[in-house]
Amino acid sequence: MAEAKTGSNEDVSEETEGPEPQEPDDRGTFQQVMNLLNIMDSESVKTDVAGVGLDMRKTLASVIITEKGSTEPSVVTNALIRCLQVPKISTQRKVNIYNILQEIIQQEGELEEQCVQKLVAIASKEMRETPEVDGYLMAEVASDTLVALSRNHFSLVMYELQHHLKPLNLTDEFVIITLAKLANGNVFEFIPYMGITLATILTMLRLAHEDKMRQAICGATETFCEAVQFYLKHLEDSVYPVMTEEQFALKLFPMYRYFVTVWLRNENPEVKLGVVRSLRPMLALLLPSDDVREQVYDYIPLLLAEYQGGLEALFITQVLRQILEASVATSTPIPQMQLHTIFTELHLQVCSKAPAQQQYSGQNLTEIVHCFIALARSYPKELMKFFLSQMETSKEAIRVSTLSLIRAVVGADEPRMNIRAIYLAIRVVKNTLSDTRSKVRMAILRIIGQLALSGYQDRIKGWGLKYVSVQLTLSTYKLTNRRDSFYQRDLEEKMVHKVTMDTVRIITSSVSEMTNEFWVRLLCYIMETDFTEALTPICISLTNLAERQLQGNDGGSSLTGKMDLPAPQKLLARLLVLMSSPYKGEGRGIAMLNLLRTLSQSIAPSMADMWELEIPLLVQYLEEHTEFTWNQKTWEDKLIQFLRNSLKKTRGSSWSLRLSKELNNQLESFDSPSLEKGFLYRALGFTLAMGLEADKVEVLLLELLYKTDYSNDFDREGVILCFGLCARGQVKTVLNVLQDFEEGIQESEQSWQMGAWRQDHPWRREAVKSALMAMYSRVASCCHPQTLLPHVDSPITSKIIHHYSSSCQDVCLKMAFMTSVAQVTDAISKAAGLQNFQFAQKTTLTGIVTGIIKAEPTDSLVSPVRTMAMDTLSHLSKLKPFYSMEESSELMDISVHSVISLQPPGEDNESIKILYANALNTLAQLMEGLMQRQLDPKGLQEMVHLLEKWILSEKEWEREKAMNLHLRLMQVYVQSVGVCIPLKLGQFGTLVGLVAPCTCDPHRRTRLLSIDVLSSLLDLHASQTCSPWGASKEQELARGKEDLEGSDPDRIFCASSRIAKAACTAFSCDEVVSLIQKLCEDLGAVDLQHDKASVTWIGAFLQLRVKELEDKVAEILGAILAHLPVLENLEVRRLLVEGVLLLAHYHQETVLTALLRQPLPMESHLTEVWLAVAENLPFARTMLHGLMGRLQARFTPRLSAASKADIWRLAAVDPLMTLCTICLLVEKMDKDDKLPDLLPDLIYTLLLQLSSSHGPKAASPVLKTWRLVHVGTLPEEINLQRTTIKSMQLLFRRVNSERLVCALEEQGVWVLLENSSSFLEGVGLLARLCMQNVAGYRQRLAELVLRSMASDVLSCRLSSTAVCVEVRRRLMSDPILYREKLLKPAVLLLGKGADQEDEALRVLSLRALGNMALGAPKKVKRYRKLLLEKCLCPLREAASASVASEAMAALTKLLAELREGDVGAAFASISEQCRAFFDSESELLRTKAFVLFGTLAKVVWIAKKHFFQAEVRKAWVALLLHCQDPCSDTASACTATMFQCLHFWGWKALEGSCRPSVASAEEMTAFQTAMCSVLTQKKPAVLHSFLLETVTYVQSNLSRIRIAACNLAGIIMKQMSACYLKKLDLPALQNSLQELQLDSDPGVRRAALETLKVLDNCSQHSLLASPAGIS
Repeated sequence: MAEAKTGSNEDVSEETEGPEPQEPDDRGTFQQVMNLLNIMDSESVKTDVAGVGLDMRKTLASVIITEKGSTEPSVVTNALIRCLQVPKISTQRKVNIYNILQEIIQQEGELEEQCVQKLVAIASKEMRETPEVDGYLMAEVASDTLVALSRNHFSLVMYELQHHLKPLNLTDEFVIITLAKLANGNVFEFIPYMGITLATILTMLRLAHEDKMRQAICGATETFCEAVQFYLKHLEDSVYPVMTEEQFALKLFPMYRYFVTVWLRNENPEVKLGVVRSLRPMLALLLPSDDVREQVYDYIPLLLAEYQGGLEALFITQVLRQILEASVATSTPIPQMQLHTIFTELHLQVCSKAPAQQQYSGQNLTEIVHCFIALARSYPKELMKFFLSQMETSKEAIRVSTLSLIRAVVGADEPRMNIRAIYLAIRVVKNTLSDTRSKVRMAILRIIGQLALSGYQDRIKGWGLKYVSVQLTLSTYKLTNRRDSFYQRDLEEKMVHKVTMDTVRIITSSVSEMTNEFWVRLLCYIMETDFTEALTPICISLTNLAERQLQGNDGGSSLTGKMDLPAPQKLLARLLVLMSSPYKGEGRGIAMLNLLRTLSQSIAPSMADMWELEIPLLVQYLEEHTEFTWNQKTWEDKLIQFLRNSLKKTRGSSWSLRLSKELNNQLESFDSPSLEKGFLYRALGFTLAMGLEADKVEVLLLELLYKTDYSNDFDREGVILCFGLCARGQVKTVLNVLQDFEEGIQESEQSWQMGAWRQDHPWRREAVKSALMAMYSRVASCCHPQTLLPHVDSPITSKIIHHYSSSCQDVCLKMAFMTSVAQVTDAISKAAGLQNFQFAQKTTLTGIVTGIIKAEPTDSLVSPVRTMAMDTLSHLSKLKPFYSMEESSELMDISVHSVISLQPPGEDNESIKILYANALNTLAQLMEGLMQRQLDPKGLQEMVHLLEKWILSEKEWEREKAMNLHLRLMQVYVQSVGVCIPLKLGQFGTLVGLVAPCTCDPHRRTRLLSIDVLSSLLDLHASQTCSPWGASKEQELARGKEDLEGSDPDRIFCASSRIAKAACTAFSCDEVVSLIQKLCEDLGAVDLQHDKASVTWIGAFLQLRVKELEDKVAEILGAILAHLPVLENLEVRRLLVEGVLLLAHYHQETVLTALLRQPLPMESHLTEVWLAVAENLPFARTMLHGLMGRLQARFTPRLSAASKADIWRLAAVDPLMTLCTICLLVEKMDKDDKLPDLLPDLIYTLLLQLSSSHGPKAASPVLKTWRLVHVGTLPEEINLQRTTIKSMQLLFRRVNSERLVCALEEQGVWVLLENSSSFLEGVGLLARLCMQNVAGYRQRLAELVLRSMASDVLSCRLSSTAVCVEVRRRLMSDPILYREKLLKPAVLLLGKGADQEDEALRVLSLRALGNMALGAPKKVKRYRKLLLEKCLCPLREAASASVASEAMAALTKLLAELREGDVGAAFASISEQCRAFFDSESELLRTKAFVLFGTLAKVVWIAKKHFFQAEVRKAWVALLLHCQDPCSDTASACTATMFQCLHFWGWKALEGSCRPSVASAEEMTAFQTAMCSVLTQKKPAVLHSFLLETVTYVQSNLSRIRIAACNLAGIIMKQMSACYLKKLDLPALQNSLQELQLDSDPGVRRAALETLKVLDNCSQHSLLASPAGIS
């Protein structure tokens, strides 16, 4: 095939003289076109695979080529032709090329002649030689290309086609098709070729055996004929020689004949259809020709024969109609021999049922009717004879069909049927009048009506009117006496009656001179017939007759004189009742209104004028509506108003009373229930209300009461309505009648049986009581407000309560009672505006109704009692005195519990479903009404509070109903309040928090309702706060709602989260808090899905708003922590904990404070939070830092909060909880993390905390809280000391020093730290070990020590100073401290500590100051003045012994590193203060003082030598005596100092006499003796002063000193010269020594005795001694 195709292309090239050499531009264009075509082909392939339609690239490529062709048509066309000649080109590419060529050709550009010739040749060849395997698409586009070329190159194209159209040679199918297209598009140019074309095609007919070829020829012939018709209509526009219609007919008839005789018999239905479709345009040319027309008639039987084939009958009938109508138009009769065949075939088409495959049977019947009308115009006698023969058959279908055709003939349009045909048709009809079959009767009636309509009224006055009258009577009788078993007959009879009525209406509107007998008959028909559907046409007919009579009455206004009428009240009552259903019987209301209007002067002349005005308005209402759009009550109101206005015209007469009687009589004529009877009761009530004679009205009312069947609900309700309406004008009369009736039946058990009055209607007690209650309530609802209020409490309401209380109170009585109460309250509500009315019976009624609700079962719903009870409460709530807030809440609670607890009914129980829906709706209305009394946020909150437990119910149906109620209340609140009253702070969040978890409810309906509630809340909040809630958020809510309609849990939760994020922006921080609190509060209330939804919302809000919640973190965290313990699901707990961590990430201090204020022992949920913290190592380090800061805050000065975070950071927390938390985190954190940046700070902070725990103990806040929560005391392991020590132990285990950990245990550091008495010792030991084993933390340790020493907390300063003391050498000698300038702060802080009141702190500070001299002697000199001053201060003050001793020890250390010049002015103070402590009672003080004095002696150099000599002289006695100090340390120190100072005396002889360190008592005595001897010789005055000073020591508290003083005094006196002895007060000295004889210490007594002996010896040698003194 490909080779053949290539050869074909080559032939074409040769025929067109071959392609000329291409210019460079042409070659470029060809290549561009090829590329673009490649794009189109390749993209087409991709597009086909993808199945997504045309690609834009393909379209763009086509457009580019086309645009190029518009500028260079010949170049592009040649390129495209060349593309067509490419070998092995695809079919699709050829199609694309031809489509592009068509677009180029249709443009205005001119193509070269040679180019056109090539294209014509190629397209012609493609069109003719395309293989069938490629389909007809290629041939089709080639053909279209030739047609496009024919617009400007018709001759070339026509030549090419005629070249291939040869006589007796069957051409290609598409040559014929293309010729038809040319004829259709170029009529005038084609006409010259039409004759030869038709002639040539005629020669091909015998050769066309293929169906497709025949169809092509038929279609082409149809097109040719239509082109000829167009040509003949526009001959004046033609420039070619004129061809007449006769000429065309002669050329066409052979083809017509061949089509009908040969091809129409083809078995292919498509060929037949093509032939028949071509016949109509052919006949349009053939039938006007006189030469051909009769020849066409000859082939009618062949057409009729096709009715029996499978061809659609419509097409055959259309051809026949065309022929028959042409016969009538040209007055050319059809041969008589063919008429019967035509009649028979056409009649058979009407009588027989069309085959199922016939699609146009209805249109076919219409065409057949036109055929018969045409036949009737030409052959009336023959046709009617045929009809008569058909009517002689007994088949109903044939008769009905024939009569229908006769009716069509009679009703033919212009020109009218000739009178002979009408006459013959009536004869045919008269022969069938005896047929009683329904369809035949209807057909005859329709013919009679059609005769009247068509203007042949005089032809039906006899037989026609009689037949109509008979059918009216007959059909009415059959319908009123119908049987249930003959339903089909009844339907047929109804149709007959309807047609009869239509015929009557037609006749009465067109036939004149109707008799009075017919008038009376029709009028009585209205008054008496029970078949009311016939009333409409009768009324119309009567109206027409009456109008004609009035018109013929010489302008008279009344018919009374000519026609008989029933009583006016009777006629009006009848018509009013029938008009209550105006659309029955084809709209009888309008007909009766028109009749009333026409007869107005005859019925009631006084009402005529009013009726003329009002009846048209009533008619207008009915015309504006249909039976589907009208309103029964509205219409009845209009009729009643019409009645009332009419009766007003007769006021003062007995007209209304007579009408009442007629209406009362009409009650027996209608069944119960019926609309007419219901209207009768209503009309009777209004009529009686306007009666003037009360006694006669009472009689009618009592009669009505006694004859009513109270077991019939409809009649009972009718009587109740009647009494209520009557009360509008006769309220006292009605109440009197009711009282008389009650007295008549005597309210006894036996009297309730009404056999005494009516044996056929036994009454039940409850039925009458129910009716009486309803009557009283209806009286209240209908009477005028001014007449109601005096009677409403009594007797109306009191009677209702009485009848209910004295009844059996079954369901019916309950319903009747509540209906009555509702009516009464509604009436009071409408009348209460007249005055400030207080309903006295409200409390009693409320109690009864609530009792009814409580008595209803909560697990089933079998009656509307609870619904009606709630509706009654709604009515009562509107009356004064209004319910209080508490009463309203109680009523709502009772009602809600009664309804929401009901389980939904099953799908198959429709009645219960209705009750269920009504109960829900009534409950909503009740709550709405009660909420209207308090439309403010408090009222809204109260309502929601009542629904909350049901919204959180575990039962799906309860949640759904509660949510539905919530939605309705929210809608009412939003519509009623809007922006007027803003919600309270936090209320919005609480309301949203209640419904938010329901967005993930397992029940789909509940989820959707919750979204609606949420949307209402958001809209309300946005309107009140102007928050950013716009259309985008609404769309997000709508998308979320769509997702919630599904059942996928993941998708539901995702949608709920998106909704939460969308709603989050509308919340203020306070509302976020209230929302989260509510969500937390409801956790665990419903199910796991709700809990997950709650935490999803919490997480979403925290993620988006956490940064803004700084002030609210504590409240949020409190809510979460309070409800976290009750959660069992781990996932929910995890999500909540993540929320806590998120808060902590942004608001660490607040969260820390809140967590640390939780009670101890630490609950599992709190532990879970901290464990989650521990898992996140960076965050855990941050939290540890914060916890450490909390502990450190206790030891630093309390600062003023500069930010909200500072407030929480500085808030008081219990240190024990902080320590427990630190311990937990350190224990659970990753063991590989050594916490290098936190370790020294943590350890030192814990150490300071431990020091504070040894102070006075006060009950911590946590302990107080714990005692409130738990009973008993905390476990022993939970205390400050043990928890702190445990935390420190865990921290030291993280240090890379196993030796340190072991040393701490072995040396008992933890035991020392735990004991308060040994704590400082433990601190020192701990510090020493740390400095030995953790060298990397020295600098940080120094910083921490200094910072803690500046703390205001005493324990902190104590511990810090203790550390400073113990690590003095390593710490203070470290060059880092100098480089970091830490020495000066240390000195200052220690100096400050030395000034404090606390004894321990002063001791440690002084000790540290002293140790500084040892650690940094060179640097200390810089601060010598400060140091000396700080050490001297305790000596000057009345400091404690420990402080003074430590001060002297520090001075000793300092002096050891200073020179004489460094001491300066402090030298004298030091010496003086030292001497002051020589005689201190404290051994330590004496020791330190002697040591300090000795050190001071070492400092003395030249400048201070004379000064210190004097100081030594002053201190010498003390030094001599305390060498015998009872304290060995003091004695040793004193001895060393004394000998240190000895050289200041300048006694070299004595310096070597005794070794200070090993001097015994004897040696000391010898030394003292030698010293006194020297003094006696050199400085006797000094010795004298020594003695006086020594005597003072005999009163010392130390026995050893007293002994030493006695001994020294004796030695001095022995060595003292006589002159100085005389100066002594010997008696006083003697008395002092004698007193020592009473000393408790025997050594003192002995020493004193020895001294007394020496004194006595001295006294004897003294010249000044007197005998008295000696004695």
